[in-house]
Amino acid sequence: MDGYTFLTLRERPELRDAAAAWFHRKWGVPAGAYLACMEAYLRRETEYGWYLCLCKGEIAAGLGVIENDFHDRKDLKPNICAVYTEEAHRGRGLAGRLLELAVEDLRSKGISPVYLVTDRTGFYERYGWEFLCMAQGDGEPQQSRLYIHR
Repeated sequence: MDGYTFLTLRERPELRDAAAAWFHRKWGVPAGAYLACMEAYLRRETEYGWYLCLCKGEIAAGLGVIENDFHDRKDLKPNICAVYTEEAHRGRGLAGRLLELAVEDLRSKGISPVYLVTDRTGFYERYGWEFLCMAQGDGEPQQSRLYIHR
């Protein structure tokens, strides 16, 4: 993937504030919530990390790992969260590579399986994710699909 750099936030901790602001703009979750998770990761209080794809120094795609992505299946952890690719960079496999990077990184630390919730079908299956069950999102009227990567 010429022109793209994939990394963990630990590799470039100076991107913390920019990454928190970027995720906030994409998902509307307060930047402070992202900062708190990122700080815990950077201080090695957790191995639930943050993964970025850069293009010319700018964030082109990203995702995080948190204990629970705001759903009722608190027993299924950790969860991939906030998966996003900038529109100009879509269709190049960036999110798939980030998903693989996160799963590989967590597995190397003895953390497996990994879960995620989504309303999408067909996308995550391409990267080895399997539908597990439906989950009720906090404050959501409809259930969402919950996937597992073993």
